[in-house]
Amino acid sequence: MPYSNIFKSGHIGKMELANRIVMAPMGSNYAETDGTCGERIQSYYEARAAGGAGLLIMGVVSVGFPHGTAEPYQVGISDDKYIPGLSEITRRVHAHGSKIAVQLQHAGKTSVRDIVEGRPLLVPSIPPHQKSDMMLSVTPDEIARFVRPNKPPEIRVMEQEDIQKVISWFTEAAIRAKKSGFDGIEIHAAHSYVIAGFLSAYYNHRTDEYGGPIENRARLLLEVIQSVRTAVGPDFPVWIRLDAYELRTPGGITLEDAKIVAKMAEEAGVDAIHVSAYATITTGSAFTEAPLVHQPGGFLNWASEIKKIVSIPIITAGRIDQELGESAIKNGQTDFIALGRKLLADPELPNKWKQGDIKGVRPCIYCYTCVSEIFVNERVRCAVNVATGHEFEWPVTFTEKPKKVIIIGGGPAGMEAARVAAQRGHQVTLVEKTNQLGGTLNIAAMAYSENGLLLDYLINQMRHPNIQVKLNTSISVQEILKEKPDEVMVATGAKYQSTQALSKNQKNAWDGELLRSLLSSESMGKELSARLPIWAQLGLSIAKLSGLTKSYKVLQRLSKIWLPFGKNIVIVGGGLVGCELAELLVERNRKVTILEDGTHFAKEIAIVRRWKVLDYLKAENVTLLSQHQLTSIQANSLKAFDAKNQKEVQISFDDVIIANNSVTGRNINSDFEKSLIENNVRVTNLGDYENLGYISNAMATGFQAGRSC
Repeated sequence: MPYSNIFKSGHIGKMELANRIVMAPMGSNYAETDGTCGERIQSYYEARAAGGAGLLIMGVVSVGFPHGTAEPYQVGISDDKYIPGLSEITRRVHAHGSKIAVQLQHAGKTSVRDIVEGRPLLVPSIPPHQKSDMMLSVTPDEIARFVRPNKPPEIRVMEQEDIQKVISWFTEAAIRAKKSGFDGIEIHAAHSYVIAGFLSAYYNHRTDEYGGPIENRARLLLEVIQSVRTAVGPDFPVWIRLDAYELRTPGGITLEDAKIVAKMAEEAGVDAIHVSAYATITTGSAFTEAPLVHQPGGFLNWASEIKKIVSIPIITAGRIDQELGESAIKNGQTDFIALGRKLLADPELPNKWKQGDIKGVRPCIYCYTCVSEIFVNERVRCAVNVATGHEFEWPVTFTEKPKKVIIIGGGPAGMEAARVAAQRGHQVTLVEKTNQLGGTLNIAAMAYSENGLLLDYLINQMRHPNIQVKLNTSISVQEILKEKPDEVMVATGAKYQSTQALSKNQKNAWDGELLRSLLSSESMGKELSARLPIWAQLGLSIAKLSGLTKSYKVLQRLSKIWLPFGKNIVIVGGGLVGCELAELLVERNRKVTILEDGTHFAKEIAIVRRWKVLDYLKAENVTLLSQHQLTSIQANSLKAFDAKNQKEVQISFDDVIIANNSVTGRNINSDFEKSLIENNVRVTNLGDYENLGYISNAMATGFQAGRSC
């Protein structure tokens, strides 16, 4: 069996698990407005159980609902009325052979609904004032959708009565969890929530028995453990989620603190330690250091240190793939691996790992679309798996009436439509005019390598027996009608038109079409050739003819050796394309300036990844000039109108790249489509053909077209 250590059975207390894969606890916003569990969240967890995870942990379940809730659609467990919905989840999960635990949580100082609805925030001490620039890159529209209070929150430093109330909330919630059929309980003592607030010397300045040394700061946690343990009995699995570190937090939780707390928790009777981490959000990108770590295996070394001093199992979260997970378990760094975003992207991941079908796993591309939705008061969604959170309403079922489908365009929208249609039993012909699949995703993968994971996955899915791929092929209406298809899907992408007419004689000015010609396997046009020296034309032609430029991985390596750009580059357009292009160029030692005519950069990028991108660009000394409208381009400089200061500025460059292309949808009433419709052929438009939506829109429209054909 591949990954034999991952697929060994394991125990947490007296609970036996089929494998070492744990679905990490995540807030999903999938509950109903009153905190009950309806069909949406029930189907969501059932899909992950069917996918083969040994244990699911239901994330951030509110012990005092509505008190202490951090999300607008958070699950409640503070009343017996929640038991029926919770019981249905456990029943469905158990039907697939998985186990499920509930993570009990009180959000403390981050109890957003308490703020909005006028309840006091329960805290160990008055929280220190924190400065953060995270809101500067959030657009006014997004800010309007944040859950925000109408007045300053009331802060309540917890007295003994409040402490006992919180303990009773956890205890009563534990009893309901057991009644609901859960197999275990995770007490959330991390991520700056109320228990973690007591553990942290940064937040806890108390002078009573709950403050001071770590032994006192851990008192609330230990009292919760003791009360919960008494309520559920000695044999029911109970464990804690614990921060190994509080990053960017002077005086916050350290690894030594975590070790002491882990040992005390073990002595108090917990059955495992689930290791995570947290970073104070002094800037937006801190969120991708912890708890939603961007670095692969980001918490593993800390978990390994905690494992050395306890005898109970360790669960470790933090971007762990199959190779890292296998070695970590084999080498004794951890006992279980917790996967979060990966199981949003592909609930079937455990089954595919077990079968050795690694190429068949739909990958998380770490775009942070999922968690960014919670910031704007929306339910979690996944950019690469449109069905996440919609399992109950968008099933992919096998058809009883197979169709003949022609898809024009082999980008992500076309490939996703082909994948789903073939899965349903339709016969699909995918026609692509160039010599490679992927469309602009090939270039996106160069700029942000995680996009390449999706590209590789989609291309692999085209090997389905129901899919025939035709490259280097343009198809006419007559040829389509000759094939007698039941449906034609058009996924040929958007039309890009440069906002600035570039002179063919100006070799240091580039637009999107020229960059695509440079960075793709398509043959060079005259305009690209005119911008390159003879030796570069020859080398690039050889690379294209030999197929080297078909691989984004090869292109990434080659571009670090040579790019036809000087040292000083100006990018006109500070959207997704401009900012990701700046990332690529900075990594290749270019000095970059970005002009954006609007007020905000990277608006098309999900909020959390946007924070990371912009912080990176600032750290690399990229000059970001907002409200600068390009007016003209000269030989080695451009002029722009600075709207903030109401003056024209001149900026020199070695090369200028126009990345603020105006984008128009194709004419959906074209003669091409009219002819098909007149011949009773159903026509569906996908991806950017009508509206620019990048990867998320491409995958969404492709999925829906494939599912509904």
